[in-house]
Amino acid sequence: MKHIKRYILVMLFGFCLHIKAAQPFITTEKNSETIVLKEKNSGLSIFTNPGIDKGILRAVKSLQSDFQKVTGAEPSLLNQLSAQQSPLIIIGTVGTKSVIDDLIRQKKIDGKLLTGKREKYMIQNVSNPYPGISEAIVIAGSDKRGTIYGIYEMSRQIGVSPWYYWADVPVEVKENIYFKKGIYTDGEPAVEYRGIFLNDEEPSLGGWARATFGGFNSKFYEKVFELILRLKGNYIWPAMWGKAFYDDDVLNGPLANEMGIVMGTSHHEPMALAQTDWHRYIKKNNLPNVWDYAKNSEVLQKFWKSGIERSNNWERLVTVGMRGDGDEAMGEGTNIALLEKIVKDQRKIITETTGKKAEKTPQVWALYKEVQDYYDKGMKVPDDVILLFCDDNWGNVRKLPDLSKPLHKGGYGMYYHFDYVGGPRNSKWINISPIQRVWEQMNLSYEHKVDKLWVVNVGDLKPMEFPISFFMEMAWNPKQFNSKNLLEYTENWATQQFGEKYAKEIARLINLYAKYNRRVTPETLDSKTYSLENYNEFETVLNEYRALAIDALRLKEQIPAEYQDAYYQMVLYPIDACSNLYEMYYAVAKNRELAAKKDLQANFYADKVKECFARNAYLDNQYNNVIANGKWAHMMDQMRIGYKTWADGKENIMPEVTYVSETDVPKEKVFQEKNGYVSMEAENFSGLNNSDRIHWEVIPDFGKTKSGVTTFPQNAYPKADENIYLEYDINFESKGEFEVQLLLAPTLNFNHNKGLRYEISFDGQAPQVVNFNGHYKGELGRWQSEHIIKSATKHLISQPGKHRLRFRVLEPGIVLEKIMINTGGLEPSYLGAPESEILQ
Repeated sequence: MKHIKRYILVMLFGFCLHIKAAQPFITTEKNSETIVLKEKNSGLSIFTNPGIDKGILRAVKSLQSDFQKVTGAEPSLLNQLSAQQSPLIIIGTVGTKSVIDDLIRQKKIDGKLLTGKREKYMIQNVSNPYPGISEAIVIAGSDKRGTIYGIYEMSRQIGVSPWYYWADVPVEVKENIYFKKGIYTDGEPAVEYRGIFLNDEEPSLGGWARATFGGFNSKFYEKVFELILRLKGNYIWPAMWGKAFYDDDVLNGPLANEMGIVMGTSHHEPMALAQTDWHRYIKKNNLPNVWDYAKNSEVLQKFWKSGIERSNNWERLVTVGMRGDGDEAMGEGTNIALLEKIVKDQRKIITETTGKKAEKTPQVWALYKEVQDYYDKGMKVPDDVILLFCDDNWGNVRKLPDLSKPLHKGGYGMYYHFDYVGGPRNSKWINISPIQRVWEQMNLSYEHKVDKLWVVNVGDLKPMEFPISFFMEMAWNPKQFNSKNLLEYTENWATQQFGEKYAKEIARLINLYAKYNRRVTPETLDSKTYSLENYNEFETVLNEYRALAIDALRLKEQIPAEYQDAYYQMVLYPIDACSNLYEMYYAVAKNRELAAKKDLQANFYADKVKECFARNAYLDNQYNNVIANGKWAHMMDQMRIGYKTWADGKENIMPEVTYVSETDVPKEKVFQEKNGYVSMEAENFSGLNNSDRIHWEVIPDFGKTKSGVTTFPQNAYPKADENIYLEYDINFESKGEFEVQLLLAPTLNFNHNKGLRYEISFDGQAPQVVNFNGHYKGELGRWQSEHIIKSATKHLISQPGKHRLRFRVLEPGIVLEKIMINTGGLEPSYLGAPESEILQ
């Protein structure tokens, strides 16, 4: 009785627009408050009126198939009611002279809950609906899509995921299924048009569609449309790069209309026409390719008329306005007056072609990129046209209605991105959209009255399964989400795909990998993104992703065999492949750091880069050709390694690595104190450190003795975080306070008399900063005549043994020739003491 009681108030006062999603109404446990749907020895039947809408009938047949998957038995489909004992589902739509209207007349169901509503379904049990039938379950819709949503809600609750095809989510077999008595509904959707944009679909989705269906044809779109409906969506912008939805397959348009999908075209494709339609049109009619209304209005008007004519019998949302050809900005001569004239002329075409006032045809105008600038400067469109705001292509909303001013009567929409092709780098390979950010930005939009249209760019569709689910769920009812229950949603979604046992851990994995990918998109990640030196940053983020990958791989061993394909696609691959990228770029960074020091360990990391690059290809091959028996060929063909500009090619390019030859590695040099001093030629350093901008070079035969060592380029001034240094190892026999003398080339204070500075220290102690020529006033002195500058500092060596001296430059132009350390026996000389013995 609890469900009946729960809904008494609802039936008295009617459903509010935004209510909690339908409660679970399917169970495998039988009691007095349940009705048999399927038991071992019972057969289920589904009744629909003869001549039911073809789109609804498609969904009914899907329901039959879904029951077959779950129970092993397909329900029979009836067009006539008669006394029978088997469980019965009755399906129909209000106002279509259907069985639902008859049940309303009998007051078996409350017609007020559906009549005049939009896309609403109601699922309830009805006692004695007809003679000889003691009980039935009714799926009733306020309209076509309402009925379809009710059917697919039944499918979902018996255990068929909306992603059963697109992610190979298995169906748990159940011998007994029962319906919990009560009335269930999700109410009306909060957002009128809710859909996805298949964009940037090459090479992955395009390659897969051609291999699987022969192209972007009606067989392909049948699968896409069914997914949208199972997710309670109703709208799509179809694939458009080199494709033309209506022209590629003449069955595409009728199929969308039959299934109940509202067709649109992207933000830059007006009048129900694809960009590719234009190129085919001008080629077929031998016309110049001039996509410029100021120069070619007559041709464009005829072209636009053809689009309205072709789609006139199908449900559509017509994009108006104009951008440059190929989704580019319009020319410099574009002005507001011209754009307003374009929209006015387009609406005139719509009126003449449909025979109805323009406002009778739903229209949308996208404020994408520079078009928003025109809007901000005062461009107006008719009141009935939906204004489609946009994000910045990266999930950050650019503009929202000013709530202090009168709102636009046509309402507002939002064009959002999970995928983007453009600068600085493409983002089209993997999910980078944590639902926390999606919720925050789309809730911000909804609270600013953006509730007419939500469309999200999903690229190849896969592997965006999780954020697509969330986006569509939120579009139906934004009020169900808040900052505290987003992880709960993730857990519930994981339960639907993988079962309750593994849901919490899978939710954690999905939540974290999206968070990590939002830090820096995989295509933008490279060896320079994170710092190797500061805060141990690169190693920290690497270890975080590495730990996540280990957890995902460990869980793989526990996941039942039937879930492995779905688990690989939606959990393991994105984590493992992204973790591998972090491993690779960390290895690149370490290779470059160590190679600069002529350290043989650089070779280990060079090999690691090659290993990770090969593993990237291996993981892609697993996805494309192994899982699900090779079902997803080409789906992971998207480039992600080797970008230099956003428009780079299709093949991954392994980062360059450097191998260090043993002959290149400086032998360990330890200078031995003897006779009370240490003397070292500058070129015989034990180690050095360069940066990406600045490097050390030896200048042979420079100066008084052997050579000089300095930094290049000579106009590059070290930054605070650049440690440009040389190091020298010394084995001291004595201890005490010793003087260190540097013999430097007589470079003057060319930098506006500021002077040139260096740092000098032993064993990592606080360095002394020395300005060795800042006091020079231009007089002739010993520096010039002796062709040397001698600079001295004193340092405490507390214990005999090996110590390391570091010489760091703070300006360019400093040339070091020799270092001498007086430990008590250094004698004066013009060239400096001979070089000390080197221990190797």
